[in-house]
Amino acid sequence: MSALRHPLQLVPGIVLSVLVAAAALAAAWAEQVFLGEAWLEGLVLAILFGAAISSIARISPAFRPGIDFCAKAVLEVAIVLLGASISLAALGDAGLGLVGGIVGVVVLSLVAGYAISRALGLSRGLATLVACGNSICGNSAIAAAAPVIRAEASEVAASLSFTAFLSILVVLLLPVLYAAIGMSPVQSGVLAGLTVYAVPQVLAAAAPAGAIGIQVGTLVKLVRVLMLGPVIFLLGLTHGRKTGVKLGFFEMVPWFIIGFLAMMGLRSADLIPAPALPVMHETSGLLTIVAMAALGLTVDMRSVMKSGGRVIVAALLSLTALGVASYALIRFLGIA
Repeated sequence: MSALRHPLQLVPGIVLSVLVAAAALAAAWAEQVFLGEAWLEGLVLAILFGAAISSIARISPAFRPGIDFCAKAVLEVAIVLLGASISLAALGDAGLGLVGGIVGVVVLSLVAGYAISRALGLSRGLATLVACGNSICGNSAIAAAAPVIRAEASEVAASLSFTAFLSILVVLLLPVLYAAIGMSPVQSGVLAGLTVYAVPQVLAAAAPAGAIGIQVGTLVKLVRVLMLGPVIFLLGLTHGRKTGVKLGFFEMVPWFIIGFLAMMGLRSADLIPAPALPVMHETSGLLTIVAMAALGLTVDMRSVMKSGGRVIVAALLSLTALGVASYALIRFLGIA
């Protein structure tokens, strides 16, 4: 790609990315209205729509600068804003034993997910994305990890598509599991918070356990999401070493991760005005959808489908390992 000579060169690609994102949001809205539930989130639909367009039509090189801008710069801003939605205030209420257990489960799941994916022949980048998505917070973790490890667009598309499918499966199966093994509302909430990817999906999965299950699930999910910052930080530190490239601090730890952690600190210190929090959260979500649409526009679906079977098996086995570790934690801590 030639160097950008004028900011106006960004316009065609940005407009295309925004249009694809708008179509994805409209489709998600239609799901909610006609099916009663958005089974595929707008973020996932955005990358699928973008990939479909990229695979069916030959996109003109004139769109490439703007598409690349959205896939990188816009995503980085979205990640920074995401930090404002996370507070450390609720951690004290969870208890040190449970917090430590959640951290341990996430770390174990990351290691197991990566090992399983590599054993199935996935690339290092794709294995890392599958492990992060399963272990922390699904699409958001994948989107945050991708630029740090310099993942290929096809790797991001594959991990997003198949982890999204599995997240729906988990939401449907967990209520059946609660009843089958006689889990209490608190146990159900802990299991939902540890295994389901997105917060809205945690609410849906914990709803059969009642208000207590929803509250516990949300709190556990918060602790799990807080692992995103440290994990991305470590990925930034280790990525340069694995490639044999000597990087400076701001190359090992990208600016947007520092911004993410700074936003977390500001939120925890109550330095962000309360009315601004929902605006920042919504803006982060919208920018992420635009970035994922742009990422989809760079993907050739044929390369994604070549590794599809192995990716879904890796994600399924990784998710199973996470579920087993989560249930073991519940038993170990004696959560009633």
